[in-house]
Amino acid sequence: MNEQTTIDMKNWRRNFYLFLTGQFLSGITSMVVQYSIIWYLTEATGSATVLSIATLLGMIPMVVLSPFAGPFIDRLNKKGLLMITDIIVAIFALILSVVGTLSADFPLWLVFVSLLIRAIAQTFQMPTIQSILPTMVPEEELTKINGQLGMVQSANFIIAPALGAFLFSVIPMNFLILVDVLGAIVGVGLLIFIKIPHIPSEGERIQLMEDTVFGFKKLIENKGLWYITLIGAAFTLIFMPAASLYPLMTMSYFNGTVGQAGLIEVIYAMGMLVGGTIIGIFGHWKNRMKPILLAYLVIGLTIGASGLMPPTSRGFVYFAMLNAAAGFATPYFNTLLMAMIQQSYEPKYLGRILGVLNSLMSITGPVGLIFAGPLADKIGVENIFLIAGVGTLICGLVNFLVPTARNYDKELQRKLQEAKKIAADERENIIK
Repeated sequence: MNEQTTIDMKNWRRNFYLFLTGQFLSGITSMVVQYSIIWYLTEATGSATVLSIATLLGMIPMVVLSPFAGPFIDRLNKKGLLMITDIIVAIFALILSVVGTLSADFPLWLVFVSLLIRAIAQTFQMPTIQSILPTMVPEEELTKINGQLGMVQSANFIIAPALGAFLFSVIPMNFLILVDVLGAIVGVGLLIFIKIPHIPSEGERIQLMEDTVFGFKKLIENKGLWYITLIGAAFTLIFMPAASLYPLMTMSYFNGTVGQAGLIEVIYAMGMLVGGTIIGIFGHWKNRMKPILLAYLVIGLTIGASGLMPPTSRGFVYFAMLNAAAGFATPYFNTLLMAMIQQSYEPKYLGRILGVLNSLMSITGPVGLIFAGPLADKIGVENIFLIAGVGTLICGLVNFLVPTARNYDKELQRKLQEAKKIAADERENIIK
């Protein structure tokens, strides 16, 4: 697949939006099946332990494998990598469907293996997508494009649970799993028509440990981004316990129903969709650290206030409103940070750096989950939300107080402008 090495300035929008359409369709089918598997496990086993194992299987590959995925992402053909991971997930979905058709039920071990394979594929897919965006779109459009990608992901979070619940109720599980195969066919089919530029590091020999250490060193050398990453990891550690306890907060503290628990998830995702839409349309900031710091403030205040709501029906309404605001603020942290990372490094290094960064940002999640349940049982789920809110505010304050982190985007924009000026001067000298 010999493709262009530079952005096609004339057709980049058509190329990118075709790519975005494929990601939406394959993503939503994958999430529908993911939700269905969780509901099947809930219905078939009724075991909190089984559900906890399923959740951890979805998180562990991101933590353990991300640093080692980076070298493959930088060295291998990215279109091929996206296709292969989609096909592997589809093959395991097909195997699970066939076994479920031939047997009275699905073997638990095979369900776990399928969830693990899906998580491993996701570990490769997300950094690949993040690393190819700078090669597909002009640099000045990166923030908006990341916002639009966030919109698609938020829309999936809104549509997939409702669509999955409907399909789960009308289609046998062994046939419902085949939706994932259909999504892979559509995703791979559209990828054939998408141009993803090659980068210089593609085709080079993979040196797994050396490349992984290289990505880690490149991240540490960039002091401002390194501090932002460490603070983000602390935020994940503090926020994850509350994030995992939303159903318990709704059903135990507010005495709500399963439907109300699902409603809170949808409200949060709708807030994310609105926030991502604004970034996708108006995504030009001279200093993107300002909205990131504001996002810390909004998330901290809303999540903390959620823990102070009275356990009444009116309190639940306020809880829903607070989480709409928290959802709205979330993309400003995730999306703007990713755009800054993409502009901070050459595309040939991005896979290795994103692999390390994703691992660091994810590793604290399982740690938080391990302590979430026992801590909530001891001090009350509402106090977990209060602690998460205060902790988020502290993370935002630390980010503000560290000059290299607070001023990171201003320095980055200055360097980018200088690089553009040098490149323009060189072109002018060549013409002369």
